[in-house]
Amino acid sequence: MRTTYMAKPGEVERKWYIIDAAGKTLGRLASEAASLIRGKHKPQFTPHVDTGDFVIIVNADKIVLTGKKLQNKMYYRHSLYPGGLKVTPAQDMLKKKPERMVELAVHGMLPKTVWAKK
Repeated sequence: MRTTYMAKPGEVERKWYIIDAAGKTLGRLASEAASLIRGKHKPQFTPHVDTGDFVIIVNADKIVLTGKKLQNKMYYRHSLYPGGLKVTPAQDMLKKKPERMVELAVHGMLPKTVWAKK
């Protein structure tokens, strides 16, 4: 009889990964980072246990956006007051806060459960 292996929180061995974002596409980099954070690359991956690793992304200012996304993509935030919508084009976001662009992309690729809140 075979049993399915379920990882336990105390058994998880975590590693640190450093990803160089220079010349990489934003979405592909974000999906790679999200997979490492969740631990989907490990053979002992268990969906309900945090089996993920730690990820550091460097050179976020050298990230690449394909097509016309640099001009057309917009980032929205709201102050929760009437008329408080703030819109920032990707071009400005890349100049001012490139790390925030990567954070938002990775956050969007994590499941909307406890994973996205960490």
